[in-house]
Formats: sequence, C-alpha cells, structure tokens
Amino acid sequence: MARSKKATATATTAQSLGSLVKSCRDIMRKDKGLNGDLDRLPMLTWIMFLKFLDDMEQIREAEAKLEGKRFRPAIEAPYRWRDWAAKADGITGDGLIAFIQNDETSRPDGSKGPGLFAYLRSLTGVNGGDRRDVIRAVFSGTTNRMLNGYLLRDVVNKVHGIHFTSSEEISTLGHLYESMLKEMRDAAGDSGEFYTPRPLVKFIVAVINPRLGETVLDPACGTGGFLVETFEHLKKQCRTTGDHRRLQRESLYGVEAKSLPYLLCQMNLLLHGAEAPNIDPLNALRFPLREIGDKDRVDVIMTNPPFGGEEERGILGNFPDDKKTAETALLFLQLIMRKLRRLPKPGRAAVVVPNGTLFGDGICARIKEELLKEFNLHTIVRLPTGVFAPYTGIATNVLFFDRSGPTEDVWYYEQPLPEGRKNYTKTQPLQFDEFANCMSWWGKRNEDNRAWKVPARDLLANGCNLDRKNPDGQPDIEHLPPEQLVEDIIKKEHRIADIMVKIKTALTDKP
Repeated sequence: MARSKKATATATTAQSLGSLVKSCRDIMRKDKGLNGDLDRLPMLTWIMFLKFLDDMEQIREAEAKLEGKRFRPAIEAPYRWRDWAAKADGITGDGLIAFIQNDETSRPDGSKGPGLFAYLRSLTGVNGGDRRDVIRAVFSGTTNRMLNGYLLRDVVNKVHGIHFTSSEEISTLGHLYESMLKEMRDAAGDSGEFYTPRPLVKFIVAVINPRLGETVLDPACGTGGFLVETFEHLKKQCRTTGDHRRLQRESLYGVEAKSLPYLLCQMNLLLHGAEAPNIDPLNALRFPLREIGDKDRVDVIMTNPPFGGEEERGILGNFPDDKKTAETALLFLQLIMRKLRRLPKPGRAAVVVPNGTLFGDGICARIKEELLKEFNLHTIVRLPTGVFAPYTGIATNVLFFDRSGPTEDVWYYEQPLPEGRKNYTKTQPLQFDEFANCMSWWGKRNEDNRAWKVPARDLLANGCNLDRKNPDGQPDIEHLPPEQLVEDIIKKEHRIADIMVKIKTALTDKP
C-alpha cells in the first residue's frame, strides 16, 4: 500500500518546488494582510508543515496496516490536510478563514467544533510526548495573517502539489530552506544570524562524533542543521528497540526563539524521522548562569550562535558582573561553557565564532582566560573567508573544547580555499570533501603547512589573544573584510577614548 502511494505521487523536483514557491508568493502579494516576505514565508511554512505531516501520517498508517499494528494519527478528522485542503474546490473564502482561525466554527464535514488552530493548540501527547506535543508547540506561536480566503485557497491548492511521500524528497526540501533563508538574509544579517552551510555541519558532527546515550544540545539551533545531522549520525548506531527509543526521547535538544526557524526546525527533524523533537521556543540565555547545575548539563554541544547582535538589558543580568557584554556570541560562549558536563565524563563542544572573538580584549579576554584555564581548548579550525556568503563575509573559526582539564596546547588548522579559487560563490559553495585533509589530520596532530600549535601559557601571557596566524603563511598584507575593518576601527576608537578619559581624570585630580 505504501509502495502504491509512492508510485502514484509525482516526485517533487527542486525546479518544480522553486516554481511552486514563487507562484505561492505571487498569490500572497495580493493579500492585504501580508507585509513582505517576513509575513509570507511563515504563512507558507505552516501550510507546508500541515501538508507534509499528512503525507507522513498516510505513509505510517499504511506501514502499520501491513504490519498488523494499530495506528493512532496525530491529527484526527476533520482536521487532517486530506479533510479540508485536498479538494481544489473545497472550503474557501470567509468559510476557510473562519475554519482556520475561529475558536468555534463550522467544519468541512458540516459539524460544529473548534477551528483548526484551536484544535491543533489543544493536542496532547501520550507516553512521555509525541508528535501531538510538537504540533501544539508549533501552532501555539503561529497565526494566519491572510485576510482573503480565496487567495488562501489558491495557495493551499498550490502546496497540495508537493508530495512528501518518501525520503527522496528530503534533499528537495533542502532547496526550499535555502530559498527561504536567502530571501530573509537581509533581516537575518541585521540580527547577526548566519545559517550554517551543511558541509560545515557535517564536518563538525563527524569530528565531534556524538555517541548513542549522550545528550546533544544546540542552544541556537535555527532550522536544525546540527540536530538533523546528529540524528542521522546516531541512527546508524541503533541496534535495538531500546536504542531507537533512546535516540527519540533522550538524545537531542535544541533552543530556537524565532518562530520561522523554529517551525522549519520541527519540520526538518520530523521529516528525518524524529518523532517528537525537543525544541525550546524561548531564549536560551534567559536563565541565570549561576543556577545552571549538573542536572542541566549535557555531553555534547554543537552550535553556530548569533554574533554581532545585542541582547536586552534583562538578559545581561544572568551573567557575572565582570563578564556582562552586549555581544551575543560571547554570552552564548559563556552559556555553552556552563552547560558542558564535568568529570568523570567531560562534555565536549564545537562553536562557530567570528574572528573578533579570537582577538577581543577586556570582557572577551576574561572569558577566554576562563576557557583556557578551566577547559581544554584543544583545536581552532580557521575557516576561509566567504564560508557564510551571502549572509556575511566576516571571517569565522570553529572552537573545539572539552572539560577534561586546563588547556596545555592549542592546535590551529587553517582550512584553505580550493586550489585556484579566491572565494566561494552561489554556484560554487563550500563542499564537504574539502575537509578531507583536516579529518585525516585530526587523529595525527602533526605540524605542517596547515597545522601548528601554540602553548596555552603563551596565549595567556599575551592577553588571551587567540588570533594566531599560520607561521608558514605568506607575510604579505592581510586583506580583511570591510565589516571586520570597521569593527577594528571602532574598537580602537573606544580604546583611544578610554585613554583620553583617564588622562583627563589624572590631570583634573592633579593637586
């Protein structure tokens, strides 16, 4: 039965998906309730979420019948996609708007009852949580902003043409994510959020190598790249029913405060087979650092936290007085350090940071001093400029550290651009196989023209400046990205202003 459905459904290609998304957005532009893509994209995503969920439910129902098992759907009739959305000439206009957003309404089967969103927000999982809890969490923060029910019906009919009927469509869905994120890149860049290229995620997961039975956290999970790759990594280690239960319920944890990435993350994980993703929809920085104890710690953290942004003043009160900073990347770094499990089984982390974190002084230096003295910062992978294009040209690095003890030496590995290339482009992005040499080097730790090490005592003696250049590199002038040049100039101006204030104070106080 599952095979016949797969055979009759037309595969959704990347090209057809792109065309469909464009058609939906063109329709949405006519609706007075939507203002730009920051309104249109969340609308399109929750509609696609319900279509995808119904496709998955029908596959699982067919599989359960073949195995002679009872199947309990996450969404009951008449709220399933097939009940209200599948017919092109189905419920539309004001009736469709009322069905979706009213607390009480006439349902597609003619009966009276809760509206769609009211029903979805009332779902409750059983046996420790399941997809119903995920659906409730997703729609607790979701709204319908379209005012015209006829235009909404046109969008629903378009989305009905997408078929999430097998694992082959997973890669196709990735194109949807990319197109959405590129449309949002200006808004994302303003808040310092740069979505991590999949090849970099895959490399980090491969070298961190999380094991089944460990708890894995991404406190700034975005659309779930690290969590999805980890899920696939751990799934290969499952041998028994207990292993699969552990993977589903006790392994992966994420935090994402923004509604669209949160919804995409849930959809992404569900599509890959996670039954009830454990994603916190609030700010990961909302807890005082001193209140985070052993029960809150995890074995592995892999993340690309926002950088360049600023947090509200209330959040800063959760951090030590001598380490309060508006720089989001430094707040997340402190949180990650606090959340790692201690001995006898030391936790380990991989964190993407901008170059500014390596050479920053003041509060930044104090945080790095703690990192060197109380953690083992064993590796810094220096990524080539352009890895995060088109979101930013800022140079970035990956810090790898654990809680096995203080740092003795920091290994640096300079990841090069492909030979003959000056940068990455939209048509020539980062590829996973570019990390092959780094992964081969990882277990050997030999110094060569790409790898070198620096004693921690030298770094501590130099103000905890981790911005060490390759000693085998060319001594020519370094061309930094304009964003970093501006950042450096601002830092120097602040330093000059501080010195001038001290000089003025000294002269004023002179008898």
